[in-house]
Amino acid sequence: LLGQILDQWFESEPLKATLATDAVIGAMASPYTPGSGYVLLHHVMGELEGQRGAWGYVAGGMGALSQAIARAAAARGAHIFAEKAVCHVLLGRDGQAQGVALQDGTEVRSKLVLSNASPQITFLKLTPQEQLPKDFVQRIQQVDTRSPVTKINVAVDRLPSFLAAPNARDGRPLPHHQCSIHLNCESTDLLHQAFTEATHGQPSSRPMIELCIPSALDPGLAPQGCHVVSLFTQYTPSVLAGGQPWDEQARNAYADGVFDCIEAYAPGFKASVIGRDILTPPDLERIFGLPGGNIFHGGMSLDQLYFARPAPSYSGYRSPIPGLYLCGSGAHPGGGVMGAAGRNAARVALEDFRCL
Repeated sequence: LLGQILDQWFESEPLKATLATDAVIGAMASPYTPGSGYVLLHHVMGELEGQRGAWGYVAGGMGALSQAIARAAAARGAHIFAEKAVCHVLLGRDGQAQGVALQDGTEVRSKLVLSNASPQITFLKLTPQEQLPKDFVQRIQQVDTRSPVTKINVAVDRLPSFLAAPNARDGRPLPHHQCSIHLNCESTDLLHQAFTEATHGQPSSRPMIELCIPSALDPGLAPQGCHVVSLFTQYTPSVLAGGQPWDEQARNAYADGVFDCIEAYAPGFKASVIGRDILTPPDLERIFGLPGGNIFHGGMSLDQLYFARPAPSYSGYRSPIPGLYLCGSGAHPGGGVMGAAGRNAARVALEDFRCL
């Protein structure tokens, strides 16, 4: 249990709770849930520019990272087709993957197919079910994809000023504006209480909030004097109590509660808001193809990691379909902006390609 580990090393509750956020981020779990310690390790095991455990902002927004990868691939001869939805994987008479069919009827032939989609989409929607072992299909259907995340993107006409560290007179960003700001994280018990509410189908009344202001480091993201604020919040259940839908009223009610929390730390924040975009778990699933809205394509729990991700005997990126590989977050080692799953899958696919 992460809570026990933190208690052994630290005395400060705000410090323990701040560290605990990386153990539950994107997970329908509490700091006291068995296995939560691994999720913390997963988020600090990497490095950025030689600094271990560090994270950073991508200049131009996260889309700029995708564009950089696309340019690098195109420079090596890759052809990239955007806005071309895949209908299904094409299979030969021998059951080997032979390419993909697009929804517009176009067929793209290939000796190998690598899927960055979730295991659920790859194997339950894009692959003919009769070609897959029944126990494999059952395993994919049983993957825990519960998500606690609601993402709120906010446009503000001035920099938030926090009671703990008021803004300078010139209104320029201070060091804390250029980091992740954690709110409602005064204690691990507070995080656990927020989790407990969600397990009963209720959005947390005091949700965990990770607030970032990327425009404080990348001014080109917003007009002069204005800023964009990214709110990563939890816990919000994918399905509300009583089967109530995440309609506009529910979305706005939750966002209003989040803004009320921020207002308590930074008076004037609500008055500075000039626009907001609310993405609940069903929205994340619909827009980005994330099963259950899970940002990792499946929970990062101990029973869904290492040799069991996405299924036992299929953690090596190969699938029951020869020539079809899984290279996204649903494969080992899981989610995060690191590219490990894709790199590993590419090496396996290249190894097989040389044998064809």
